[in-house]
Amino acid sequence: MLRVLAVDDEKPLLEELLYLLRSDPRVRSAEGASDATEALRRVTRALESGPDGPDGIDVVFLDIHMAGLTGLDIARLLAGFARPPLIVFVTAHEGFAVQAFDLKAVDYVLKPVRPERLAEAVRRTCAQLGRAEEVPVAASAPAGPPAVPAQRPPAPEAAVAERGPEQIAVELGGVTRFVAIADIAYVEAQGDYARLHTDEGSHLVRIPLSTLEERWGARGFVRIHRRHLVALARIDELRLDSGSTTVRVGAAELQVSRRHSRELRDLLMRHATG
Repeated sequence: MLRVLAVDDEKPLLEELLYLLRSDPRVRSAEGASDATEALRRVTRALESGPDGPDGIDVVFLDIHMAGLTGLDIARLLAGFARPPLIVFVTAHEGFAVQAFDLKAVDYVLKPVRPERLAEAVRRTCAQLGRAEEVPVAASAPAGPPAVPAQRPPAPEAAVAERGPEQIAVELGGVTRFVAIADIAYVEAQGDYARLHTDEGSHLVRIPLSTLEERWGARGFVRIHRRHLVALARIDELRLDSGSTTVRVGAAELQVSRRHSRELRDLLMRHATG
């Protein structure tokens, strides 16, 4: 069972997060800290106590935007310890996901926090610590509003799984919406994530570019670079300049690697004459 420290400088949000965490039977204890100083003091005491000590902490659920040090600053400081606790970021801002996972975060949960999404973060934490995921039979919920019944959440890929053959689910601000694959012009690799670019904007999903390449090859998506996957039908222009190849996809100009250049030209010719 997990020992958790939750950090957020907005008291109502911290209390709600603590309530949800304490409602999960896999969480042994959940304490709160309302600023970076308090959080670092609490973690330092836990590290001095040792992993099996009375003040031990397994994971820190950490807000990003706080007065003084940010959650990213705290995570960088904790990374300097020999055996730091795991980190789960809980934030209202989508744009820091890549930085968060560069810091080896277990998960990145968007506010407003949904109970089932938080349960998934707990599951991932248990998995990383090598602990059993089964929910104990006897577990008491905290006083207050009735807790959401504990259920085994879907696997991580389910959050970005395709909805039938034509759509992919994306999560933003705690809301899941479905984006038509036909609306995606190109995909950009961002670590273990991929950013889907459409005419309306972009969406970050937790799935590698290589996986999307395998899934969407039959839908006309081609790899042009280690960082980019492009819908063949959305390429407006192919440009050769001094041995360098680029394509224009809407307003974006993307580099084509040498290893993909000839194959792309052949595909475009067949597409044009087909």
